[in-house]
Amino acid sequence: MIAGYSVLTLLVVVLTGVGAGFVGYAVGASSLISYPALLALGVPPVIANASNTVGVLGTGFGGALGARKELHGQHLRAAIYVTIGVVGGILGALLLLGLDPKVFEFVVPPLIALGSAAIALNPRGRAEARQAAADAQAQAAQLGLEGSGQAVAGPKKQRRPRPLVRTQTEPLSEDPWWVWLGVSCCAVYSGYFGAGAGTLVLAVLDAADIGPFHQVNALKTLIGWGANMSASVVFIVRGVVDWPLAIAMCVGCFAGSYIAPPVTRKVPARIMRIAAVIAGIALTIDLAVKTY
Repeated sequence: MIAGYSVLTLLVVVLTGVGAGFVGYAVGASSLISYPALLALGVPPVIANASNTVGVLGTGFGGALGARKELHGQHLRAAIYVTIGVVGGILGALLLLGLDPKVFEFVVPPLIALGSAAIALNPRGRAEARQAAADAQAQAAQLGLEGSGQAVAGPKKQRRPRPLVRTQTEPLSEDPWWVWLGVSCCAVYSGYFGAGAGTLVLAVLDAADIGPFHQVNALKTLIGWGANMSASVVFIVRGVVDWPLAIAMCVGCFAGSYIAPPVTRKVPARIMRIAAVIAGIALTIDLAVKTY
């Protein structure tokens, strides 16, 4: 026994964390796996959510470290948006602990439904598809220019077709005001509960068209990591973290996110997304029936 939990129980939590980290990397829905697992062990909802927030930090560590290349030259923007994530995470955590626990129990089903809907709408996949189309368009235009140069002596410079999505990062001063508000709301949501928060952040950033997909996705990772880190600090200070479960979940999430890249290359993302959405809908119905 370790702090009241059997070794077998902690092993199950680690394995659940592996699945959560894997799904979190693949479709951004780690909490849809990890949170209900803690509830199934009889952990009260608020403590389960706080422990889960600490646990899923393992999923974000690798992504945060890997985002450095994509955000090269965007240090100021990254710092500002991470700060928004940190502040939002603190506010969300304080809301969770300050409101009656019954409030959280009542809002969790619709929050999970919101996260599932965000995954089903798949803003990440659509952004990737648009980026791929833009890259292909730019490559075709370049080949066309080269062919024209070979066929005609001294050709005039031709205008390239307008790309389908932005291929260069715009200056920070060009960011629309509403993207800051949208990211702030998502960060508060991440600190309060967070299932599907990464997908919501990506949807906001993609709609703002502030840069290429790979930079937007990296920025999303940093925002989510900042929100989870600050919320975790609040939960730890307030003493609402079940440490054996949080540590076991964190170890599993780190392992799952680490092994996910080579595995997900062989598993269609559509299958992973459908599975996550089905799980989210089932969990929403189950919690709604028990709560309402």
